[in-house]
Amino acid sequence: MRDNFFAFVFLVLSPVFCSASILKITVDAAIHPVTSEYIRDAIDRADKENAGLLIMTLNTPGGLDSSMREIIEKILSAKTPIAAFVSPSGGRSASAGFFIGIACDLFIMAPGTNTGAAHPVGVSITGQSMDKTMEDKVTNDAASYIKTLAEKRGRNVKMAEDAVRKSLSYTEKEALQGGLIDFVAKNEREIIDAFDQKAIRRFNGDTVVLRLKEEPVINVGMSARQKFLLTISNPNLAYLLLMIGLLGLYFEFANPGAIFPGVLGGISLLLAIFSFQILPINYVGLILILLAMVLFILEVKVHSFGAFSIGGIIALVIGSMMLIKAPIPELRPSLRFIIPVALGFSLILIFLVYLVVRAHARRTLTGKEGMVGEIGTARTDLAPEGKVFVHGELWEAEAIEPVNAGEKVLIVEVLGTLKIRVKKT
Repeated sequence: MRDNFFAFVFLVLSPVFCSASILKITVDAAIHPVTSEYIRDAIDRADKENAGLLIMTLNTPGGLDSSMREIIEKILSAKTPIAAFVSPSGGRSASAGFFIGIACDLFIMAPGTNTGAAHPVGVSITGQSMDKTMEDKVTNDAASYIKTLAEKRGRNVKMAEDAVRKSLSYTEKEALQGGLIDFVAKNEREIIDAFDQKAIRRFNGDTVVLRLKEEPVINVGMSARQKFLLTISNPNLAYLLLMIGLLGLYFEFANPGAIFPGVLGGISLLLAIFSFQILPINYVGLILILLAMVLFILEVKVHSFGAFSIGGIIALVIGSMMLIKAPIPELRPSLRFIIPVALGFSLILIFLVYLVVRAHARRTLTGKEGMVGEIGTARTDLAPEGKVFVHGELWEAEAIEPVNAGEKVLIVEVLGTLKIRVKKT
């Protein structure tokens, strides 16, 4: 009984103490599957190592709702206290980054930063803008979500909701005065000094006292795989890889056996497809780009006097503009990048088509067919048959009209082995 009594007193009167290393991660990118995986892996590591605190440095314009919710679910269930730190000065934690900050145990901003602007941008499954009714549903859902997080964390619910419904953004001073964040700090050291020995309330209601003063700060970077995925998830690079892939495969099909263009095109296309698993793709735009390729190929097969080429250029440019439909510009390829690349790609394809058409139209220069149209010299009178010297050889010749020895003749037909039909030039 005595042991049970002391255990009860300890639980009631003593908060839970955390004493371990401090982990730090830096998220300087949009919120998408790669950054989500990075954050969730860091939380798993912090929980496994019984870290005293995980400091998540945020500088993000926002990102995908699905990735944001994955991160928040992980934050709310984490054993390790998590601090969101909007840094460096001049940085921001907008949209999805604002939701993440509100969900963390501590929300801290550096001087000269801002947060908020969390109004959802309605995007349907095909990448098109949603109608008013659906957009209202998405906005109401986001507002309810942020209100729940803010209320549970003891933050200013009205300011949090206004950031969603009115797309308001707050400076660090406004956020601190309004009770939206917990502190303003220049660096991680100020955070450690300010919250050492401070008790914080976790999302599940537990109280934890942070013991941070003497703990080392360990920087946790992305894995090599995550860095690679982050690189190819750049929308401009993903679009460029798609264009290189299509161009390489087109060149390989037009010139079988070239090998290198096919290999390069195949690798680029696979990397582009991999990137599209991370980015929100509008499949209508992708179909338009593939249609453009079909039209360029048809230009080779059918003499449309440029109609297929013009249609291909239009389909390629429109498809490129529609290809990636994301809620923030950072997840969409820049229009200044799309148009030059699309037009340049079109011009290259048109040039290749022109070379193919010209090669098909060119007169054959080898074999029997190559003899037609050549000029030779009659070595004997042709009345109507005789000898003609052409291409360094003597040929049996049959003349359409009488030809005297020494006159020039034009070959009009190859009749058989070393026999031709000629006429006067």
